[in-house]
Amino acid sequence: MHLPTAGASGGCMSRWNGHPSSRCARVRFAPPFLRKGEEKHAVPRFRRPFLRKMGKKSRYPAPMDWNILWYVIAGLIIVVGFIASILPNLPGIPLMFGGMLLAAWVGHFQKIPIWVIVFLGVLAAFSVVFDFLSGTYGAKRYGASKAAVWGALIGTIVGVFFGIPGIILGPFVGAVIGQLVSGSPIEDAAKVGFGTWIGLLIGTAIKLATAFMMLGTFALALLF
Repeated sequence: MHLPTAGASGGCMSRWNGHPSSRCARVRFAPPFLRKGEEKHAVPRFRRPFLRKMGKKSRYPAPMDWNILWYVIAGLIIVVGFIASILPNLPGIPLMFGGMLLAAWVGHFQKIPIWVIVFLGVLAAFSVVFDFLSGTYGAKRYGASKAAVWGALIGTIVGVFFGIPGIILGPFVGAVIGQLVSGSPIEDAAKVGFGTWIGLLIGTAIKLATAFMMLGTFALALLF
């Protein structure tokens, strides 16, 4: 075996031919095949910087793909926005648009181009404006007070806990109670509650239609 040894001059000499060996290193160690007493004359082989075994799995986990996390966040925002669009006076459509915009930004607007985002933004703006106008028109048409409007909003939120009947009747009951608190007689309070309820229902229906249009446009852009 070709084993480098240290010469008298401090350099490394081969035990086979006596020529300087290119495999010398500064740090000495005793290979296991040397006999006792030869450790001090042994010169280590040139240290390999790193031994890579082909096919060996790394003990460290693969780096996390942050795009997946952003897509999950965008999906949660879209779902929350869709649920909120069922309830009157809640910004469900803007939340949905924000989630879709985030998903398009994470994908560098490749799957979802900018013109799709502009179209979704126009739909969201139309829904917000129409929802506001329908609620305001229904309230003003029958002379609703601020207490009646706030009562309709509170009745909507409370009605969520009672399922679909609560969602439908909650705004009406809340508007009637609010109008009664403001000092109106029961007949006027019933008319105000009915008008406010009709306006909120129309606005909610428009929001739901817009939400389905936005989801369909978003899904088609992802698929095609």
